[in-house]
Amino acid sequence: MMFHIEGLLDKNEVARMRQLLAEAIWADGRATVGPQGAKVKQNRQLPVDSPLALQLGEFILQKLYQHPQFLAAALPYRTVPPLFNSYAGGEHYGLHVDGAIRQLPGSSLSLRTDLSSTLFLSEPDEYDGGELQVMDTYGAHEVKLPAGDLILYPSTSLHQVLPVKRGERICSFFWTQSLVKNDMQRSMLFELDGHIQALRAQLGDSAEVLGLTGHYHNLLRQWSEL
Repeated sequence: MMFHIEGLLDKNEVARMRQLLAEAIWADGRATVGPQGAKVKQNRQLPVDSPLALQLGEFILQKLYQHPQFLAAALPYRTVPPLFNSYAGGEHYGLHVDGAIRQLPGSSLSLRTDLSSTLFLSEPDEYDGGELQVMDTYGAHEVKLPAGDLILYPSTSLHQVLPVKRGERICSFFWTQSLVKNDMQRSMLFELDGHIQALRAQLGDSAEVLGLTGHYHNLLRQWSEL
């Protein structure tokens, strides 16, 4: 299931980030993928060890782990420090599936990529093309969100970034390992949590709401890999 998280960054935060990124030195994006990905990838990225990438990535993670919708939808265990890319002049990233395992920079830890995130830093009217196209059993879904918004989707999905025909598309992207590996189970927990929150707003902590909350946590306890 795909989740649109609105306003992870506000417009002032986006503007400050874009100002810093405008002065950055970008590198060939193929440096961070394997041989198969390199055949279909044409873009630019900030180097993984760039001080600016580390600084901005840490800020994004702080915002991310304070956002209730991301926490409820992803049930995050670990997240790779965010990376940054830029597409212009026809650059694109052809159909691919993200690698299953990512190393956490600067450590001996790795994570399983359950969920992929794209945080848009360019407004939709700043560029033509550049849609994130995600394939699932219901077909192809094209995503082009306002700056500051994030799309979260299963890393098992075949996806691509369509060619940017005008302007520049700047985004941050990263991967998360969830406490719950199964996408359907995560989606069920997210929907159950949403219903519990709605009922709590109407009824307070009634016996029924507390009972459903208990069911939620027992399911999470059963499905969690910790």
